[in-house]
Amino acid sequence: MEFISPEGLRLDGRRPLEMRQLRAEIGVVSKADGSAVFEMGNTKVIAAVYGPREVENKSQQINDQALVRCEYTMANFSTGDRVRKPKGDRRSTEISMVIRQTMESCIMTNLMPRSQIDIFVQVLQADGGTRSACINAATLALADAGIPMCDLVTSCSAGYLCTTPLLDLNYVEDSAGGPDITVGLLPKLDKVTLLQMDSKLPLDTFESVMQLAIEGCKAIANYVREVLLENTKQQEYRCGL
Repeated sequence: MEFISPEGLRLDGRRPLEMRQLRAEIGVVSKADGSAVFEMGNTKVIAAVYGPREVENKSQQINDQALVRCEYTMANFSTGDRVRKPKGDRRSTEISMVIRQTMESCIMTNLMPRSQIDIFVQVLQADGGTRSACINAATLALADAGIPMCDLVTSCSAGYLCTTPLLDLNYVEDSAGGPDITVGLLPKLDKVTLLQMDSKLPLDTFESVMQLAIEGCKAIANYVREVLLENTKQQEYRCGL
């Protein structure tokens, strides 16, 4: 399959360094303390945050910081695959852990000792980049819940196909078998909190793909800030009525 046309366009019409369209909405789950929907192209994720609240299992309570828990699931209708995936399968457990560790890097847990924060993330529609979309949705949901964070953690993927670095892979590109990288970034601190690779890359190629993913994270961070700013303006407007 030809992933890049002679005109330099990908299968979905994007340029190699072009990100899919981003869409986000805050406050979509009324009973949650914070929630958000985040879309990257045809990938759509919903996140809900509850807490900080009292720790349910006292044996898990941490005296000097908050306990962060995360649960990742995929809706059965999120892909064209009709096979039902059992809840708590190995992949879901691994992604739950990745998201939790990434979010712990930005949450100021020391300000909320002996409390618990629960993050629930569900993929509603999958078309590549689901881990990144989950992290971005969780960041917005945490901000919506008023959870103190040292920075907004954002995530993006990049890959290498047909000797060309590609930003923000969709499902077809992700399934092509080429190497790809998923990065999580604290943009203001310029600190990488997540780096996942599924295959080896030559060092010079790795650096260019890695830098591309980092630039994608920064672009997403700018969008997330715009969404939060617009949400703040709407709340101020409602308060003024």
